Amino acid sequence: MSSASLFRVDLRRLILLLATFSAIVTLVNGFYASHAVQRQQLIDSALESNRAYAQKLADSVDDFLRAAQQQLAYSAGVVGQRFDQGGMLLAEVDRLRLQTDTFNSVVMVDAQGRVRATSPEALQIQGRRLDTPGAVEALREKRALVSEPYVSVAGNLLVFISHPVTDRAGRYLGYVGGTIYLKQKSILHNLLGAHYHSDGSYLYAVDQSRRLIYHPDIHRVGVQIDKNLVIDAVLQGKSGAMQLKNSQDIDMLAGYAYVPSTAWGIVAQRPTHAALAALDDLMQSVFYKSLPLVVVLLGLVGWLSRLIARPLWQLADGARYMDKSTTAESILKIRSWYFETSELKRAMLVGVNLLHQKIGKLHQDVQTDPLTGLSNRRGMELALSVWQAAQTPVAVVAMDIDHFKRVNDGHGHSAGDQVLKRLAQLMRDNSRGGDVLCRVGGEEFLMLLPEARLEVAEQVAQRLRAQVQNTAMAPVGHITVSLGVAHWPQHGSDMAAVLKAADAALYEAKHTGRNRVVVAPRATD
Repeated sequence: MSSASLFRVDLRRLILLLATFSAIVTLVNGFYASHAVQRQQLIDSALESNRAYAQKLADSVDDFLRAAQQQLAYSAGVVGQRFDQGGMLLAEVDRLRLQTDTFNSVVMVDAQGRVRATSPEALQIQGRRLDTPGAVEALREKRALVSEPYVSVAGNLLVFISHPVTDRAGRYLGYVGGTIYLKQKSILHNLLGAHYHSDGSYLYAVDQSRRLIYHPDIHRVGVQIDKNLVIDAVLQGKSGAMQLKNSQDIDMLAGYAYVPSTAWGIVAQRPTHAALAALDDLMQSVFYKSLPLVVVLLGLVGWLSRLIARPLWQLADGARYMDKSTTAESILKIRSWYFETSELKRAMLVGVNLLHQKIGKLHQDVQTDPLTGLSNRRGMELALSVWQAAQTPVAVVAMDIDHFKRVNDGHGHSAGDQVLKRLAQLMRDNSRGGDVLCRVGGEEFLMLLPEARLEVAEQVAQRLRAQVQNTAMAPVGHITVSLGVAHWPQHGSDMAAVLKAADAALYEAKHTGRNRVVVAPRATD
């Protein structure tokens, strides 16, 4: 069995395959496009959220530092007129440290760089000259400052915020300064660290030296970051968002913002996979919600494909049996409800009619003598077999032209053909519509008269013989014929015997003078 017989490719299957393929391609393309759009939207949303978040925290840090400087400025104004009162300085540094928890420690330093008061006193640096980077910068610049992160005398990584102290005449007396420890709990630490998320999102802050001044992992505070596009951008004073791989080669969605008062950078970032975690569930939900519609559409396509293909199937079946007589009627019953099948149906009906006409003509040609238009031996045999099967009595008149060889030799074969045609016409003139007239040889003819009695057949033969004798046939003139008559079933049990009896009667007519009719003797005679 061939593969073609196992699976027949027809129009319905082609439509279903095309529709299914189109549905799958459309579905996959829709999912791909939806996935791509949703993915980009999630990424853009996360980037914008992180940018806004980083900007908010940068503004908060900037506000916090400005507030801290305002506190120091107020204290500088308070102690400026009583800078020589040690008790008053001690009270003021305690107030600054304890009132708001803004600073981890507070110091009052004179113009020579010696500590006049400190809080907490446990630092034990009162009277000492500070040479830390923040202290040295404060004495040198004599203005409000926020230092770069550095390690203090006590070994703490910190930033130092300071404000100069002057008297009423504007003479520089020293400064008041507060420290914020970067590796210990502080308001700055709480401000940045309170927003740490469990999905991998976090914040960090860097200074102009690319050093981490805040990170959720306390052990990374103070580490300098060399290669990072976000840090490059934020330390140039820019704010924005980008997707990148961080220093640990993790794909991140980062928002960043610049802190103007300190030139720090705040970065809020989230792992890309965390931002896209909900996408798979979303696409699965979309798939399950789309599936019923796809099933319904495929079912509708299946029904429509059957509806479209049905008239074509019927027309194809009709095409296989176009030679049958009932095909045209079957084709007429086909419901060709759309234009193409209607036109095909019309063309097939025309084709069936033409085919039947040609088949009929072919059958006629096969059974017809081309010269006289009478039936040939095949036509004769077909008619006799039908009548014998139907038990229809048949009279047989065998006829032969007398001395026909003289006609051909004396006048030529063309004249002989004219005689044969004229004789065929006389046979038609002396026959009924249901009679079968045959030419079975050169000048030999048969008349088959169904349901005619032997006596009637003899009368027909006599009438034909007389008409032939009396008819002039140009250019030959007059001719005569000899005839033998037999009947079935009177002269034999089968048609072959009856034909033989008619031939024998014809032979006797020729040998007893020609131009006469002889009736075959009965089989019992």
